[in-house]
Amino acid sequence: MKRLIASISALVLASGVAAYNAIPANAADSPRHITVNGVGTSMVTPDAVRFFASVSVLAKTNKEALSSASKSANAVRSALKVEAIATKDIKTSSLTVYPEYNYSQNKGQQLIGYRATQSFTVVVRKAESAGAVIDAVVDAGGDSVQLNGVSPFLANGAAATEKAREAAVADARSRANSYAKYLGASLGRVIFLTEVNAPVYTFPMVSEKAASADATQIDLGETEVTVTVTVRWSLN
Repeated sequence: MKRLIASISALVLASGVAAYNAIPANAADSPRHITVNGVGTSMVTPDAVRFFASVSVLAKTNKEALSSASKSANAVRSALKVEAIATKDIKTSSLTVYPEYNYSQNKGQQLIGYRATQSFTVVVRKAESAGAVIDAVVDAGGDSVQLNGVSPFLANGAAATEKAREAAVADARSRANSYAKYLGASLGRVIFLTEVNAPVYTFPMVSEKAASADATQIDLGETEVTVTVTVRWSLN
């Protein structure tokens, strides 16, 4: 009886090994593939400018300061309207009124008045006219106007991004073909493609000459649009 049980066990074990070996070795594995990153860039001149301006007025009382600052702010708004800046592109970023003090060794801290400040973020969608718009703002607001920064940017980057995508895919394919060649294989179908990111970087560049020597000139520079993709091909 013991010999019979041992024989049956050996037969079952042998059958199991045969059944396992009958399954192709690569059945549970994915097909051979290669995965590479591709980077593409395109250079374009910014088509819009964002600038930050504020009106700031010092007066004897809170009310006087706020009233005077509001008049200057309204003058700035009117100038922007004349320059064809849409209402949606004019945003109040802050409005403050606070006491202002002067400090001296002899008299210590003394109240000198109240300062009211209203700050704006303005978008100029025709980059070439940004200098003229800023000049108009300064003329309208006078000495109460302060400029706090200018930033050229790309408002419509669809075309530049599309070129960068095309270059990124071409770069990925070139790399994949090189590796496939080294491996003695060839590329098959695309298994997947993922766009990793599409950052935008700005680099300085000399702009066109201003219309006159005393006109404000905004140097637009060039914007580099970069797209990175990850692509996987099967290998033949």
